[in-house]
Amino acid sequence: MAKLFLKFEAAVLKEIPLSQGLVTIGRLPDNLVHIDNPAVSGHHARIQWETDHYVLEDNNSTNGTYVNNRRVMKATLNDGDQILVGKHTLVFRGSMEEEKPAHTTQAVTPPVPKMEATMMLDTKKAKEMMAAAAAAKSAPGAAAEVAAAAERGVTIATTGKERIGTLTIMSGKTDQSSYVLAGKLSVIGKSDMASIKLKGWFAPKVAAVINRRDNKYFIAASEKDIKVKVNEAEISGQHELGDGDIVQVAGIKGTFSFNE
Repeated sequence: MAKLFLKFEAAVLKEIPLSQGLVTIGRLPDNLVHIDNPAVSGHHARIQWETDHYVLEDNNSTNGTYVNNRRVMKATLNDGDQILVGKHTLVFRGSMEEEKPAHTTQAVTPPVPKMEATMMLDTKKAKEMMAAAAAAKSAPGAAAEVAAAAERGVTIATTGKERIGTLTIMSGKTDQSSYVLAGKLSVIGKSDMASIKLKGWFAPKVAAVINRRDNKYFIAASEKDIKVKVNEAEISGQHELGDGDIVQVAGIKGTFSFNE
């Protein structure tokens, strides 16, 4: 199935599977791809299926729509095309059939399904991840651990120990006191798609994102004007988190730690 990956700078914010229908892109919340940014028009652009391909069409937006750095009004999309909408990028993947499943050992039964796609976890999913982690610890053998995690959409590496990060809130308003960062992407913000849910009238919808890859965790601000501090030092771009690091963003302070 074709997909769109919504990115801000290097961070992947959301994955959108495409069907053979209409996909609307814009600042207003009624769009399928909602980008809450002043540079994006209310109904900025749309993508639709035409016979045997996807077509991108600009809706006379104020700042225009760009494909591979070229402004377009209408364009056929090809695998790997990068669509610039305001300050955000949508990467179009025309075919996902060549994706490889996560590494498994011969002892794993049933086989682990494909887990390469970035997942968005809301508060409910985060709670489910905690339950899955607890169940995995008590399950006998690697096969049971992988199978339990796979049911929740978590990739478990079967070579070496898997380290799962945890963010424990020290101060600030959040909906939970501790978060298991089991997904490949954890969003910090007030948005419905946030897995670390901020409370408060002025809390940003998306303050920062934590990416998990190769058994490591990286934090980055979602916007240039949002400050993220690690151990009291302001960071720029993506910053790798270490065990015991103190993270500060959008009025909250938390301790990052690893659990094997």
